[in-house]
Amino acid sequence: MKKIANTPYVIKSISELHRLLSLPKPEHPLVSMINLSDLRESCLELMGSFVYSFYSICIKKDFKGKLKYGQQYYDFDEGTMTFFSPGQVISTDATDEQALNGWWLVVHPDFIQNYPLARRIKEYGFFSYAVNEALHLSEKEEAMITSIMKNIELEYRSAIDTFSQDVILSHIDLLLTYSNRFYNRQFITRKQASNDLLIRVEELLTNYFNSDEVKKSGLPTVHYLADQLYLSPSYLSDSLRALTGQSTQQHIHNKLIDKAKEILSTTSLSVSEIAYQLGFEYPQSFSKLFKNKTNVSPLEFRHSFN
Repeated sequence: MKKIANTPYVIKSISELHRLLSLPKPEHPLVSMINLSDLRESCLELMGSFVYSFYSICIKKDFKGKLKYGQQYYDFDEGTMTFFSPGQVISTDATDEQALNGWWLVVHPDFIQNYPLARRIKEYGFFSYAVNEALHLSEKEEAMITSIMKNIELEYRSAIDTFSQDVILSHIDLLLTYSNRFYNRQFITRKQASNDLLIRVEELLTNYFNSDEVKKSGLPTVHYLADQLYLSPSYLSDSLRALTGQSTQQHIHNKLIDKAKEILSTTSLSVSEIAYQLGFEYPQSFSKLFKNKTNVSPLEFRHSFN
């Protein structure tokens, strides 16, 4: 595979992917199962930025060394999985020490069109994450995922008949269901990392609401927090929800209400002045949110202190 320039190279089809990887023509134009060990000879050529026009699900086995997870590093000797949607930019930087073992499933959206999976696949959070936010598997989990991958590969290599697509799709559906299960388990095993993340979110929100930034720029957004933490918005919300049961947006609103209560109870500013100070364009929007969160209006809350 030729090295690609800084501009992401768009791979428009699975057949084109096979050509770039110097692999034989795919058995099916809309789906392919690639054994990563077949790519070892071209490992050093797998560098650059790419955009796939298809879904990519990859399990890399026998990975040694440090792996970047979000913006943090962890040591893993077990399998790791990555998930990419059509249109995402993927950057690869291979080295001599990087082993290529495992399986790489690529699926064109047209292959799952008119099937329930076409809708469900968009609901899996791990497809929206940045490249480094991989799914880490235990030995048992790796064996299970590998078994499903091999079943897909077996069906993929078989003669195509009227049942082929249904069988392959049922295996892909099972693969994603198990991946989702293991992915949610990962949040539990990363509890300390999530706790650290929660502390950083709280610090960011506290500093934001205690500065003039909220008056100048309005309420902080989920994207703003995610950018400050070098995480994707989806990953940030899933991490916080796993730890606290609340999304990033709910954390923003909670901090806003805490700040509003502080101002209402310690100053004589009007509700309109407080609303503008907290970044609201319209005071009624602030009052509505405050009442939704506290079951009392801002003035009722203030009067409760008198």
